[in-house]
Amino acid sequence: MPKKRTTRGKTGKATSKKTARKTARRTSSAARGGVPFRTVTPYLAVSDAAAAIDWYKRAFGAKELTRMPGPDGKIMHAEVMIGDSRVMLSDVFRGGDTGAPQTLGGTTSSMHIYHRDVDKLWRQAVAAGAHVTMPLEDQFWGDRYGKLKDPFGHNWGLSFKAKMTKEEMERKRQQVMAAMAGGTHS
Repeated sequence: MPKKRTTRGKTGKATSKKTARKTARRTSSAARGGVPFRTVTPYLAVSDAAAAIDWYKRAFGAKELTRMPGPDGKIMHAEVMIGDSRVMLSDVFRGGDTGAPQTLGGTTSSMHIYHRDVDKLWRQAVAAGAHVTMPLEDQFWGDRYGKLKDPFGHNWGLSFKAKMTKEEMERKRQQVMAAMAGGTHS
């Protein structure tokens, strides 16, 4: 019979590795206010973090979790929840290693929200002032997808599974491939 592996917990008592992992997860989750992080958490640099937090609340229903102001009133660190995911953000600070999209002339990434009622969330974000960069439409890969730019220069993709037949998907795929072959991207 194989020997059960054990480890020593905080109290010094022997516990199984599985129990130790569960305890570590609970402890780290509790240390973060009870809300676990996902494997990758985006961190946005913005030119006005307080305004961005307010905008993300209006546009995406974000809930503010943490706000740490600096001595000059700028936000050194903040966290919001959008759906079940955290987004961290801060104001840009002189001498820092990140910049806001407006000062960089663009951004190298795009945030993505997969939402059951994507049309409603889309309308909400547009009403809050998002700029449409790609209309929300049924796409050949099977999602209803569109792209927005927030007032702070960050790109957002919004999508959810589309109700399309395989024939519709194939027709759209052929249209996109023909456009790309002609040198355009839809």
